[in-house]
Amino acid sequence: MTPTPLRTPPLPAAEVRALSRALSAGDVTVFVDGTALRLPAAARDAVLDLLARLGRGEGVVVASDDGAEPAASRPAAQPSGAPSGPTTPGARSGSNIPLLTTSQAAAAAGISHTYLRNLTDAGIIPVEYRGTHRRIRLSDVEAWLQAQQAARPARTQDSGAQVEE
Repeated sequence: MTPTPLRTPPLPAAEVRALSRALSAGDVTVFVDGTALRLPAAARDAVLDLLARLGRGEGVVVASDDGAEPAASRPAAQPSGAPSGPTTPGARSGSNIPLLTTSQAAAAAGISHTYLRNLTDAGIIPVEYRGTHRRIRLSDVEAWLQAQQAARPARTQDSGAQVEE
């Protein structure tokens, strides 16, 4: 069974202009759930091609290429109930939850902001970007702290067992 292709209609004129300006800058970074991701060359080229087409005001269809038949011979089915536009990676529901700067999040966690940035770069603490600025949910910092506290007794027990031997 071939998955139904995703149809994205042409973007509104204002979005076309904004996307076109962004692509002309030449600096393209992909964020997945707020984390910067370096795409392999083939994937990067495919994404840039898709964005360039949207930037020219074209509608696009994204479908898997399973090698069974050319894409042109597949039926162009319109998914029912599909969103009218692309979804934004990293967009989360509950956007009214306050986001912390890296300095605020580091202070809340009791760690340096450099260590916090390393944790966000590694994907250990989720991060969202507002332009080039990192924003972190307090709940994500608290979850990381709880995981650290839960791991601490296990490490203490392990080191205690070595001392007793």
